[in-house]
Amino acid sequence: IILQEGLVDIMSERFVRQLEELHVGLITMGSLCEKAISLSAKAIQGEGGMTLIGKIFETEKEIDAQEREIENLCMKLLLHEHPVAGDLRSISAALKMISDMERIGDQASDIAEITRDIEDSPVISHVPISEMARSTIGMVTDSIDSFVRKNLGLAQEVIRKDDEIDRMFLEVKDELIRRIGQGDSGETCMDLLMIAKYFERIGDHACNIAEWVEYSLTGQHGDM
Repeated sequence: IILQEGLVDIMSERFVRQLEELHVGLITMGSLCEKAISLSAKAIQGEGGMTLIGKIFETEKEIDAQEREIENLCMKLLLHEHPVAGDLRSISAALKMISDMERIGDQASDIAEITRDIEDSPVISHVPISEMARSTIGMVTDSIDSFVRKNLGLAQEVIRKDDEIDRMFLEVKDELIRRIGQGDSGETCMDLLMIAKYFERIGDHACNIAEWVEYSLTGQHGDM
């Protein structure tokens, strides 16, 4: 009996240690997503040139690598530790979350692709794309933080902020349509509209992450 209890204690300690490793991995991946979004926002403003764009592509690769590491860890936890109830939901939610974070990295990279060819135009300073970037960074940060801290209220706040990002996108779209009507470059305006759409999608992914946090804590998902 003593040997069995000792073995259980060892397994329990290993499980706790691996859960902590999972949290650290998610924080790291979230930080990389924040970095990618921030660099993309700078690229839109014409800062850093091709060097900055290269950093965005490198960051996307780091995000992909981190996703694989976390996925492997989650599979180990599911297959070897046989988690139940809340722990099982947390690990399942983490697998969903890293998929959304990987897509955030892809979309930051897509923005970088567009900025390579975008014209230097005063239109850029007249649309709130940088504000969209800051808001999406905040949503990503808070969604990951809500998972690590098991903070349902913070996750729900992220979900509510998705409407704010949607509103910003409509503002950008309306302003760009007005600018085209005034004779500004249609190509530049369409590029900026596409960038704004990518930021809106990043906001959607941050909202998805928060909804999976809600599921991990309550067993209920927004779509259920």
